[in-house]
Amino acid sequence: MRRIITLSLLWLSLIGAAFAVEPDEVLADAALEQRARIISRELRCVVCQSQSIDDSNAPLAKDMRIIVRERLVAGDSDEEVLQFLVDRYGDYVLLKPPMQENTIFLWAAPGLIFLIAAGLAGFYLLNIKRADDKASG
Repeated sequence: MRRIITLSLLWLSLIGAAFAVEPDEVLADAALEQRARIISRELRCVVCQSQSIDDSNAPLAKDMRIIVRERLVAGDSDEEVLQFLVDRYGDYVLLKPPMQENTIFLWAAPGLIFLIAAGLAGFYLLNIKRADDKASG
């Protein structure tokens, strides 16, 4: 029963994301709409923080999606649209921020955590082996 509930909740959450982009936001030009969706997947919803603006139902995410589409219709390149939003919201708006001096720890942290965990696990296993050797010898 618990598995059914979990799967149902997962399914419902995916449906919500599918309808994040409202029909009135969709561009008539399919190529521009495709570019808008790609850009929207690269931008973080600054309200939700863990979702792209493409997946978010937040009013600010909707406003950001509209800005992306307006800029594309105005003739901006993908990079210009991204830069416009970075200028307005900072690098935080990018789901994959560039590596800079102030973000180097964010990029290095996963590797450092893995190395520390592997070192602690090795130290723990070595101590267990030494304790077993002392107990048997």
